[in-house]
Amino acid sequence: MSSLMFAFAAAAGTYLLWNYSAAPVGDRHASTRRHLGPRLQALLHQAGLGDVSPAQFLATSASLGLVAALLTAAIVGPGPSALLIAGAAALAPAAIWRHRRIEARRAARDSWPNMIEELRVLTGSVGRPIPQALIDVGLRGPVELRPAFLAAQREWLLTTDFERTISVLTTRLADPTADVVCETLLVASQVGGDLDSRLLALAEDRRQDLAGRREAAAKQSGARFARWFVILVPAGMAFAGLQVGDGASAYRTPMGQALVTIGVSLVVVCWWWASRIMRLPEDERVLG
Repeated sequence: MSSLMFAFAAAAGTYLLWNYSAAPVGDRHASTRRHLGPRLQALLHQAGLGDVSPAQFLATSASLGLVAALLTAAIVGPGPSALLIAGAAALAPAAIWRHRRIEARRAARDSWPNMIEELRVLTGSVGRPIPQALIDVGLRGPVELRPAFLAAQREWLLTTDFERTISVLTTRLADPTADVVCETLLVASQVGGDLDSRLLALAEDRRQDLAGRREAAAKQSGARFARWFVILVPAGMAFAGLQVGDGASAYRTPMGQALVTIGVSLVVVCWWWASRIMRLPEDERVLG
């Protein structure tokens, strides 16, 4: 049974890789755009993975799932548990990708109050044009935000259309504060108004929000550390069980497979549930 499973998995992986590489480059990109759409590519940009295509990302996920399935089948035998662990492993790149997006948003949240103050100075006392001030501030900002501002700078140099530049920037950043700042600057550049007082009030509002979030995150630090035991303790007990007596063969029995499947399912559900209850509320975007 295990030999058949390994042979099938290897054949399926080889076919998928050959089929993708054998297709003409234009056909591959057209198919990717048609079936996956621009949404996934935009999310990859927000995570700092602009050079990774959706097809490459999905292929990596599938490869990790395949490797996890083969290793699990070799240890505890083929069965539902191997498929379940393979599914969890295939989701690992998406989890890492989501973590990178969260870190980029956190970096933006931490830096926006100072960036808004710098914008206020550049557009006020220094007298710099609003588009140039926004780009200059962004390019000196956190590393996580610079690719979005570089794309906005290219758009501005090519078109000198501030509205299109703002559209590129907000799409890449996908951040509520960035939406508010960019919309404020866009309105000020088109119809005028007291930009200085608006940016001052916005910077103070962001500081208060940031202070509240830092306090909440500090109170959750112990719970976030303890959440890792949801994975580490069951995994350690399972590994110890393999070393005791005929534990390795017990995992291959129907009862062992059922218990492993139930255990892995409970670990996944507990991790997801802990992540949900500790998630801090996010501001709604103005430019969704």
